[in-house]
Amino acid sequence: MADSSGESVREKPLVVSLCGTYLKAEMQSIYRQISNLDAYRTVVFAERIENRDAFPFEPVVEMKRQERPRYRGNFLLRFWYKHVAKQWPPPRPIGHVGMEGAYYDPYDLVALIEKWRPALVHVYYGHKAVKYRRMLAEAGVPYLVSFHGVDVVKFMDDPEYVQGLRRVFGEARLVLARSESLLNRLEELGCPRGKLRLNRTPIPLGSFESRPREVPADGGWRLVQACRLIEKKGLVTVLEALPEVLDRWPKVRFTICGRGPMEGELRDRIKSAGLGDSVKLVGWLEQEELRQLYGESHLFIHPSELTEEADQEGVPNSMLEAMACGLPIVATRHGGIPEAIEDGKDGYLVAEKSPRDLAAAILRLLGDGQDLMRFSEQAARSVREKFGFEEQMGCLEASYAEAIKTAAKS
Repeated sequence: MADSSGESVREKPLVVSLCGTYLKAEMQSIYRQISNLDAYRTVVFAERIENRDAFPFEPVVEMKRQERPRYRGNFLLRFWYKHVAKQWPPPRPIGHVGMEGAYYDPYDLVALIEKWRPALVHVYYGHKAVKYRRMLAEAGVPYLVSFHGVDVVKFMDDPEYVQGLRRVFGEARLVLARSESLLNRLEELGCPRGKLRLNRTPIPLGSFESRPREVPADGGWRLVQACRLIEKKGLVTVLEALPEVLDRWPKVRFTICGRGPMEGELRDRIKSAGLGDSVKLVGWLEQEELRQLYGESHLFIHPSELTEEADQEGVPNSMLEAMACGLPIVATRHGGIPEAIEDGKDGYLVAEKSPRDLAAAILRLLGDGQDLMRFSEQAARSVREKFGFEEQMGCLEASYAEAIKTAAKS
């Protein structure tokens, strides 16, 4: 490759972005990382491809399921010829003569890695790294893995899975997580602290217009929550807190944005509690629609809570985007939320699973116009200081560089 003067230009290193699905609707933050790398090229490998219109990117390669067995023992020969003898393709066929115990790789990941020859693989989600671990080892490619929240609790009751996860910790060059609380959890699970790196969500703050919030003259407060409709988002707690808020401010309207398995239950609860005139479920909104709703609202609510399965949040993306728009926050002391919200500065933090505390915090903010405006301005300021897009993409690329460098030395 050469520039206009004819001098050689070194091609950017290639990183494989490896994920189960490219991409579910709620994976906007992953798309931002994949599509905004500067010092690296990337190709996406995925088991399933969805929502290409919402997440345009090239190249995206759909992995194929394997129909023929791969044989134990191939890995050693492949490693010898690729990394020791430096003869690839090998000078002779690598077969299974004298080797017993055939097994199946679920996908053609090894062949794809050999074809694309990446410098590094970034596996999105810890449980996917466990699934792909043996194939990545067979391919002899360095990899790092990023954890996002649910993957620090998923399958933890399965001893075989936990063993696989610890092998991932040993084999991965680096292990990334979206919040300090997730890093601490990964260390508890056995990941060496020296491998852990913070990988905060990059928020394109330039696309979010911040404006100070003002007290509505008619008491028509607009509250909003945007999330996947699942237990850990604390949606039931909000519905249980709302009647107390409505007693003081009957014109309050609460909008819930998102889809998920709890939608039917939430509709039933709204109806049985007589909240149909005050609560609206609007489904999944595109970014422009969501920004418009944020602009019309006065307060963002996100009372995340630990589930019985110990599922916890990192730092919710929707909350960061709401802050960037200048929305004060009422949330819980849960997971990575306190890393983004300072109680009494950007909003209020309350205990998990406490409708009474949540209602009191909402009423406190709605009753103080000065705090409303102060929190609004500070939320927009602090999210830009902590979660700036360029800074977080730079941190991700620094992790790539470190992983590639350590692999070259080994």
